[in-house]
Amino acid sequence: MNISQAAQASGLPAKTIRYYEEIGLISPSRLANGYRSYGTREVERLKFLQRARALGFSIEDCRMLTSLQDDTQRRSAEVRAIAEHHVTEIDRRIADLQEMRRELGRLIAACPGDDRRDCAILDELAGHNGKVGRRPSSDA
Repeated sequence: MNISQAAQASGLPAKTIRYYEEIGLISPSRLANGYRSYGTREVERLKFLQRARALGFSIEDCRMLTSLQDDTQRRSAEVRAIAEHHVTEIDRRIADLQEMRRELGRLIAACPGDDRRDCAILDELAGHNGKVGRRPSSDA
């Protein structure tokens, strides 16, 4: 099948498929005319990559996972270690996002949100940290 058929069968855009080929995640055969030819194996690999990426695995993780998928001597412990590391990274990102949310909540609470020009959010973004949480006594 050609790339547009592989894209339809895998649910991935042709551009993504070309990128995966460029970085060596897939290797479709080439016809005499130079066109890519995708078989069942390549489409299954594309679906695998799509699911892995949907779970947030990095390209390098995908590279390791596909290598392990192809390795008949693999140990499931190797796959599990990759997944556990990924969960640790997800937890770290969640903690970072929660901290960002707390900080934004603090800034929102410090901003009067009225007709005055003072704004703790803009002050903080501009690096004027001393004003956050304090309401100026005048507009000047």
